[in-house]
Amino acid sequence: MEFIKPDIDIDFISKRYIAYGVSAIAILISILTLIVQGGPRFGIDFSGGTVIQIRFAQSVPVDSIKTGLGTVGIESPTIQTFGEAKGHEYMVRTDLSLKTDEQFSTRIQQALKESTGQDAEIRRVEMVGPQVGQDLREKALFAIFYALLFIAIYISGRFEFKWMQCGIIAGALMGGVYFLSLMKLSMAILITLALILTLILFWVFQLRYAMGAVVSLLHDVMITLGFFVIAGGEFSLPIVAALLAIIGYSLNDTIIVYDRIRENLKKHRKLPFEKVINRSVNETLSRTILTVGTTLVSVLALYIWGGGIIHDFAFVMIVGILVGTFSSIFVASPILLVFQDFSKKK
Repeated sequence: MEFIKPDIDIDFISKRYIAYGVSAIAILISILTLIVQGGPRFGIDFSGGTVIQIRFAQSVPVDSIKTGLGTVGIESPTIQTFGEAKGHEYMVRTDLSLKTDEQFSTRIQQALKESTGQDAEIRRVEMVGPQVGQDLREKALFAIFYALLFIAIYISGRFEFKWMQCGIIAGALMGGVYFLSLMKLSMAILITLALILTLILFWVFQLRYAMGAVVSLLHDVMITLGFFVIAGGEFSLPIVAALLAIIGYSLNDTIIVYDRIRENLKKHRKLPFEKVINRSVNETLSRTILTVGTTLVSVLALYIWGGGIIHDFAFVMIVGILVGTFSSIFVASPILLVFQDFSKKK
């Protein structure tokens, strides 16, 4: 099935500077948002504490809920409405790691009935210790970093057959991360330095396909995370899963385009590299639109009807799919031209 004619010739490459500008603005907004807000708002998975999901038959004042919770030792909790308004559900969060046994739920129900005059249904209680939350946060950052690293190494080996250089880079980066970790740096700074070192090594070894893929994936993660923070989302383990899924999705698109570029370089040896890239993007455009369309339908269904638990996950997937498709066309492929221009000047 093809929505786009095979002989279509849209000049994507000539618009790359406009795309660079749009991407730069989006990344700048994301970075400024993260700085102003002091980073993403971590959920219980990463910050530790206790989360209680409560449901009432009718709407109740938030102050009444706070009063009832105060009688069982939960001081200054954060209370938000959860799900649809007609559900009368509330999400209570406290930084305290409370002992959440069956008696704990019973005491909360009794206290809320006295303060609100309504029966309270405890739908969910979760507790994570602060040390566990910190460990999960560090492991999540490492998971994203190593996903980017090994993806880049695979692409270099597949498209440029530089397995030896890839092995050297992998060893150097693992050693670099280990020694940086001995300096007791914060995890965010450590991963940032590791990513900068990764890009430098790719540039030195002239691994242009890997460089294009990593820059494209960093572009996707940064912009998606920025939009998520602007929307007021809570960073949790499902969001890490969504970011890793986006990395895989965007990479799949990028590999399809790169594969076609490699094929067309052999078929059209006399054609300028810029024309080869443009032709390759056009030839894969129909497949890209079909993939994006079918995936978005599924994720939109989750976003609309999936409920509050999966709402943030679906939102991240929607933004990531759109941004990933944009980067496969306007970021990953044009970076190959940057390498060629630099090589010519050199």
